[in-house]
Amino acid sequence: MSTVISPMIKPENLVYKKSSVLTDSLLGYCPGCGHGTITRLVAEVIDEMGIQQDTVGVSSVGCSAFLFNYIDVDFQGAPHGRATAVATGLKRVCPNKFVFTYQGDGDLAAIGTGETFHTCNRGENIAIFFVNNGIYGMTGGQMAPTTLEGMVTSTTPFGRDIKQMGNPFRITELLAALPGTYYVTRQAVHTPAAVRKAKKAIRMAFENQKKNGGVSLVEIVSNCNSGWKMAPVQANQWMEENMFPYYPLGDIKIDGALVKK
Repeated sequence: MSTVISPMIKPENLVYKKSSVLTDSLLGYCPGCGHGTITRLVAEVIDEMGIQQDTVGVSSVGCSAFLFNYIDVDFQGAPHGRATAVATGLKRVCPNKFVFTYQGDGDLAAIGTGETFHTCNRGENIAIFFVNNGIYGMTGGQMAPTTLEGMVTSTTPFGRDIKQMGNPFRITELLAALPGTYYVTRQAVHTPAAVRKAKKAIRMAFENQKKNGGVSLVEIVSNCNSGWKMAPVQANQWMEENMFPYYPLGDIKIDGALVKK
């Protein structure tokens, strides 16, 4: 008499499991771009905190406009640059919701500069996720306020000229100086270690809303290999050598106090 042993399926050696907050839509970002990783991190944090039903995202124009296709929470679209203004209204109407914006540098640091500054100065209790790739990635690779000196773009074919076009804009440091910002940090997602730090920062930005301390701003320096006309590996190397010296990674403000360097 033979004994039938039923197979047992165990999640042994499980390295990664897709978050249930991510939809089944395929990510439409360019291969090698940091947006895909950042999107995954936001979804994972929402999932791990158990706040899916209590979270509202605001996306504007640019690559961020796709976010509602990928993260299964309530979303509100905003005109270009106006995400923080829309988020302000949502948070004031629904103060118990976790409200976040997802914006690029052309959106947050150019057409949306005024909205961003006043939102941070008022100390609205929201999270801002700011992706800085130094370029207008979606619309053709034009120069953005964050474009580095000498950086070639579709509108600066000979490189950014400081005398004509001004200096690259370190908007995050300026926002950190405002009394309404509670947590300000700059991270990246180009290595596993950087991804872990970025995820911790994203979670902190959500957790801070329980404290009602003010704006939490997480800048993530990313590549734009399509806009930069580079292969992904080359783009990451260029980012490390050129972007990080001008936009250094690390915490700038924690619990309302500037971090001493």
